[in-house]
Amino acid sequence: VQLVESGGGVVQAGGSLRLSCTFSTFAFDGYSIAWFRQAPGKEREGISCIYLADDSTAYGDSAQGRFHISTDHAKNTVFLEMNSLKPEDSAVYYCATGEHPATVACSHWYAMSYWGKGILVTVSS
Repeated sequence: VQLVESGGGVVQAGGSLRLSCTFSTFAFDGYSIAWFRQAPGKEREGISCIYLADDSTAYGDSAQGRFHISTDHAKNTVFLEMNSLKPEDSAVYYCATGEHPATVACSHWYAMSYWGKGILVTVSS
């Protein structure tokens, strides 16, 4: 399974970005796609996850009310819409997949089976 992130870059505080995670076709019943991030010197953090079988979602505390996850099943792509960005949102963002419901995936990054290479998001003040 391959996952490729895109859409990162530099944005001013208060702005928006949309990240995409495109994944190769696989038997994804029972799998979630998860977004994590890691800033220098900080632990990896679960941001948002979506369970591909029913599009149920989960969000980490940092994402609540500002970020939105969605999926285009026809294009094997999961989107992370990030709004009201803050400098502390700056990090490398990763998408990953594992055979877990969204709520489990978001809180157990170490249980994910496949990872993208990550993409840098920088929010300037």
